[in-house]
Amino acid sequence: MAMLSWNEIRARAISFTNEWKDEKNENAEAKSFWNDFLNVFGISRRRVATFEERVKTLDGRNGYIDLLWKGVLVIEHKSRGKDLERAYKQAKDYFPGLKESELPKYILVSDFEKFVLYDLETDAKRTFSIEQFHQNIELFGFIAGYQKQDYKEQDPVNIKAAEKMGDLHDKLKAIGYVGNNLEVYLVRLLFCLFADDTGIFEKNLFRDYIEQDTTEDGKDLALHIENIFSTLNTPDANRFKNIDENLNKFPYVNGGLFEKHLPLASFDSEMRNLLLDCAALDWGRISPAVFGSLFQSVMNKQQRRELGAHYTSEENILKVIKPLFLDELWREFESVKGNRRKLEDFHKGLSTLSFLDPACGCGNFLIIAYRELRLLELEILRKQLSGQMVLEIDSLVLIDVDQFYGIEIDEFASQIASVALWLIDHQMNMAVSNEFGEYFVRLPLKKKPNIIYGNSLKIDWNEVASNKKLSFILGNPPFIGSSIMTDEQKEEMNPITGVIKKSGSLDYVAAWYIKAADYIQHTKIKVGLVSTNSIVQGDQAIILWHYLFNTKRITIHFAHQTFKWTNEARGKAAVYCVIIGFSNHNDLTKSLYSYPDISRDPTVLSVKNINQYLLDAQSIFIEKRSNPISDVQPMLYGSKPADGGYFIFTEIEMEEFIKLEPLSAKYFRPWVGARELVNNIKRFCLYLADCPPPELRKMPYVMRRVEGVRKMRLESKKESTRKWADASSSFTEDRVTNGNILIIPRVTSENRKYIPIGYFEPPTVCSDAAFQVVDASLYLFGKYTECSSHSTF
Repeated sequence: MAMLSWNEIRARAISFTNEWKDEKNENAEAKSFWNDFLNVFGISRRRVATFEERVKTLDGRNGYIDLLWKGVLVIEHKSRGKDLERAYKQAKDYFPGLKESELPKYILVSDFEKFVLYDLETDAKRTFSIEQFHQNIELFGFIAGYQKQDYKEQDPVNIKAAEKMGDLHDKLKAIGYVGNNLEVYLVRLLFCLFADDTGIFEKNLFRDYIEQDTTEDGKDLALHIENIFSTLNTPDANRFKNIDENLNKFPYVNGGLFEKHLPLASFDSEMRNLLLDCAALDWGRISPAVFGSLFQSVMNKQQRRELGAHYTSEENILKVIKPLFLDELWREFESVKGNRRKLEDFHKGLSTLSFLDPACGCGNFLIIAYRELRLLELEILRKQLSGQMVLEIDSLVLIDVDQFYGIEIDEFASQIASVALWLIDHQMNMAVSNEFGEYFVRLPLKKKPNIIYGNSLKIDWNEVASNKKLSFILGNPPFIGSSIMTDEQKEEMNPITGVIKKSGSLDYVAAWYIKAADYIQHTKIKVGLVSTNSIVQGDQAIILWHYLFNTKRITIHFAHQTFKWTNEARGKAAVYCVIIGFSNHNDLTKSLYSYPDISRDPTVLSVKNINQYLLDAQSIFIEKRSNPISDVQPMLYGSKPADGGYFIFTEIEMEEFIKLEPLSAKYFRPWVGARELVNNIKRFCLYLADCPPPELRKMPYVMRRVEGVRKMRLESKKESTRKWADASSSFTEDRVTNGNILIIPRVTSENRKYIPIGYFEPPTVCSDAAFQVVDASLYLFGKYTECSSHSTF
């Protein structure tokens, strides 16, 4: 049976009150009272709840719960005028006799004329008379199937859901149910669990079916799940005439989710209990912002343990979509809301907008963008329907999931993105239902998100969504630096970046910027992408943006300067990101978001131009040069041994080695890089450039080290390193000097107020983890440290 609208429930509540409010019989049948109560919400008590459920109380005695709806509700009924506070305590006393999955989320006590409802998750308590019942029916949305929209990204239910489903995933994988079949199977189960708690199914339909229609040993569970999946994919008119009554309650879903035939799985009692534990969770509380990452973490134990690290926070997604399109749409709404015709045109215009995330992952950006667009539409409907009776709300909701496009290289993630968009669509439909009292659900699914499984860098984006119709591109493509890209990733980039000179230093994400710039030529499409801040620093700021500005005529119309990317995982390194909004036209206002504190909220300024460094300044490109502007010594890289650690020693290791090989003492030099400088660590290198071959051969322990270096270099994947195998006593990059040197770390903490600089005398060797200035004077040291304290060089 479909969910009742709030208007229907309210009418039933009034009838219930009229029937029972004047009941004077102290022996009135409580069972009839509660059967009628549940019927107000369209719920059959026989299907969901039991009367007089026997349980063991904490003191070991038998107790009898007046009404138990496992995992949802306990009802304790008293005679008229009795102490309802005592009834509440009595209900709580039953909890030790219940399984964890059976513990209720609500307790309701009554004496025919008064109700007290306790929400055990929020500790809220509401008291009202039977005459006020129809005015308080929204409190019982959990019975009717309407879900409270109260999401928290770090809600414990998110973590529990990932852990429970992860355990079930591991069990299925252990029996040999693997690969794409396992991924699709879990996505379907996740859909059913969510549908159970949000009104897509009758409340707890899936859970009750598993609990009541399958055997406790789990042997028949896989067959029943297969029947459920098949039923969800079968229109009502095509179902067998003698189909099981409970199975037939599952609605036709369509949309392709249950279309593919999967091999039959296999369950045991432990796996059945795991599934029931999953079903006992309140899936309606899963935050839309973590749908995708939650589901994906099910497949990965490490991600399951660090769930907070693997989703893009809603706060950061809003930093992209608000300046990209949302703020402008709300401004337009404010300007037209007083004019019915203009408001109607504006509403229709929203239904023509389309969005593409070309590296969508599990769909987080698309999910939040869709939700925000539907919230705006809800405000439009409030204005349009103010004071009117609403009968056919489904014809008035115009925005749908087929306006959203995505490309994703991971097949499972692409499936999740599609399902997650359907789920957020349903949540927004429930918000509309709550607002206008008319039940609204899109089943069977007639439209679906356009999520494509494939490599975004190899696909023609126009084949996914025509640039003649698309409105916006958004997302956060992969963060992979040029130095750590795989050969395959470099090959993917070559056809895209090959048009740019010196493109070898570009990060992987640069390919998305270039493809987006090509795609939006001669259109009004706006783009908003998140990247690590390296995209606007060093060579990339010059190489990439010179091409985008001058060849592709791209204009940056909004940007967030460097900020700390939200990451809740303990021990994870911070990621520093920028957000860049750009287009192929120059008539947009330009907004620059700056961060006085990169961990806090930004300030925003309206500016004339945003350049390649995300500064309010002209776009002037300064070419790289190898010599200083003034007459001072150049700053160089340190020396690189490429030795596999054979030439590097701690102080104790060096002393022990010299005991074994006394002749080696004169070839040891202090070794200083960023770590040694910053943390005052003493290390030494065995520097053999000045060691004559005859003397080298007199030192067998040194020769063992040299041989170790030779083998390491021969096994290297880099051809340049292998070439040095025959000169294994030498550093591959030897910049050792016998003069005074300044040593400056190549990388240092952003928390420092100055850049650490060290002044060292011979025979110190600077490692390749630092820069060095050779033949440095104390005067030059002073000038560098002065600049360092102001962070100006």
